[in-house]
Amino acid sequence: MVEGGIAKADKTEFTECWRTTWKTPYIMRLALSAGIGGLLFGYDTGVISGALLFIREDFDEVDKKTWLQSTIVSMAVAGAIVGAAVGGWINDKFGRRMSILIADVLFLIGAIVMALAPAPWVIIVGRIFVGFGVGMASMTSPLYISEASPARIRGALVSTNGLLITGGQFFSYLINLAFVHTPGTWRWMLGVAGVPAIVQFVLMLSLPESPRWLYRKDRIAESRAILEKIYPADEVEAEMLALKESVEAEKADEAIIGDSFSTKIKGAFGNPVVRRGLAAGITVQVAQQFVGINTVMYYSPSIVQFAGYASNKTAMALSLITSGLNAVGSIVSMMFVDRYGRRKLMIISMFGIITCLIILATVFSQAAIHAPKIDPMESRTFAPNATCPAYVPLAAENAPPSRWNCMKCLRSECGFCASGVQPYAPGACVVLSDDMKATCGSRGRTYFKDGCPSKFGFLAIVFLGLYIIVYAPGMGTVPWIVNSEIYPLRYRGVGGGIAAVSNWVSNLIVSESFLSLTHALGSSGTFLLFAGFSTIGLFFIWLLVPETKGLQFEEVEKLLEAGYKPSLLRRRNKKGKEVDTA
Repeated sequence: MVEGGIAKADKTEFTECWRTTWKTPYIMRLALSAGIGGLLFGYDTGVISGALLFIREDFDEVDKKTWLQSTIVSMAVAGAIVGAAVGGWINDKFGRRMSILIADVLFLIGAIVMALAPAPWVIIVGRIFVGFGVGMASMTSPLYISEASPARIRGALVSTNGLLITGGQFFSYLINLAFVHTPGTWRWMLGVAGVPAIVQFVLMLSLPESPRWLYRKDRIAESRAILEKIYPADEVEAEMLALKESVEAEKADEAIIGDSFSTKIKGAFGNPVVRRGLAAGITVQVAQQFVGINTVMYYSPSIVQFAGYASNKTAMALSLITSGLNAVGSIVSMMFVDRYGRRKLMIISMFGIITCLIILATVFSQAAIHAPKIDPMESRTFAPNATCPAYVPLAAENAPPSRWNCMKCLRSECGFCASGVQPYAPGACVVLSDDMKATCGSRGRTYFKDGCPSKFGFLAIVFLGLYIIVYAPGMGTVPWIVNSEIYPLRYRGVGGGIAAVSNWVSNLIVSESFLSLTHALGSSGTFLLFAGFSTIGLFFIWLLVPETKGLQFEEVEKLLEAGYKPSLLRRRNKKGKEVDTA
């Protein structure tokens, strides 16, 4: 990130970003070209939610094995862990631009492998390649954008990466809907990701390396040439001077600690400034995942089906709403992140997330309690040998219908054939099979296997939407902004890599465990668990994350050097003024 403008951004308006980029369109060209990495990140993490529904239809083993479904989804996350870890080293060694080009190649390879996959394990291999690209893009794209942005509009421009991530997720749902009735369905859905990878690769070939990285590598003339395209002529010398002072300080430091990757890792954890930056950076990245957002983005159609909407097409259409709201929320972040600050947006966002998760837990709990009853007569006579095996002994004993409802039927790994007259009337608890689904449909009735018809279903969709609305402007984009600006330049690649790895490890834990958690705790218990994690995350954000709005990198470094404490914990003198006790 360039040292960033002469004026601070304390009163920056969203319009300042557009005013600056209108005068200097080169800045937006850099941001949007690099931001395609965010688009690919969003597309490849979002597209699997719809594709999985059709992969399950093509491969019986995937439909029957929850762990295999979770593996197909989460292997991209596992690959992202490696991509983010290696990406930190590649960023420092070969530059931001080269990292983006390598990520594009990985995206393309992964898309081709998945589109041609003859078996589930090949899909998993393709997802791993895509994950490598996602991990590198997740840390490199915002880093490249931030290092080519004036400080006064840095937050808004880095938010374009967040906007393109959510835009990529929204685009993935549109693609899913477009290919619902096309032969090959999921193959097209997964293969389309190769197109933006090719586009970005071509665009990045015509763009320069980060000016700060170039200066660090003693390519000073190239660095100046880029700054002259970004800044007004009267600000270029000030930027060059700031870069010179910064790099000289870093080289002096490196003369003591060394410049290898291992010594940088050791130095990062041994340096109190970097250690405090990592505490903040890792906190926001882990909190971003443990609010449960990617369970919504990866499994959104499945969650909609849990809420009682059985049709694949309906589930994807309703999921499109949540994805669209995520994209809108990213625009809101661009409008306010440089005006109200990173810390405030995240804290407000976390309060909203916790509220929505508690309400969602309540809604799913009520939906389970009030699920349609089981009709014993229909369950026994619906079709020959069709009664749910777990229900047969109860039916033989003429057990009261009140003992079983649709939800208990589904938890017994059976299916529920709803009444053809009234959607919430008692129905039949039958075996779980494609033949039974077809039989139920042929009689004008709906077959449920993931969720039950419920009067509360629409409330689940409403509060999923509200959850996205409060998540996206704060926790959706701000953690990436914080991590693009909180580390000293000499540790930025390593620090960003460590934080990105923590994000993807957390993502892997959440995405891999979600279906198992819903099976063990139910949807209600799972959302309540995420509410608890979110509360813990809110506390640590309040405790550890400083405000970096409008600060130049040297100012951020001095802030961390002094040590950060929230105002509530700062000691005050007799006159009531705060005293720095760091």
